[in-house]
Amino acid sequence: MPVMTPDWLKQRDGELQVSKDGRSGSVFFAGQLQYVVMPLPTKGKFACRISETINGRRLDGDAIYPTNEEALRGGLEELRARLGW
Repeated sequence: MPVMTPDWLKQRDGELQVSKDGRSGSVFFAGQLQYVVMPLPTKGKFACRISETINGRRLDGDAIYPTNEEALRGGLEELRARLGW
């Protein structure tokens, strides 16, 4: 899954690491894992689960995406919006 670290994340000393199996992305700030973004199949398309790692709180949005890759990108954008950036 070729997804690059978004500019908004880089600007805040953040990094995206896509898992070895390509099924999720881990969001790090200052080298510390903060969020996991995971596309999931739904209604013949994909949604994105966003979990805060320190407490397990879910930050999912309602958006549906046509592909797994777009769901990961969309999930990152949903995370950005939830963080107010």
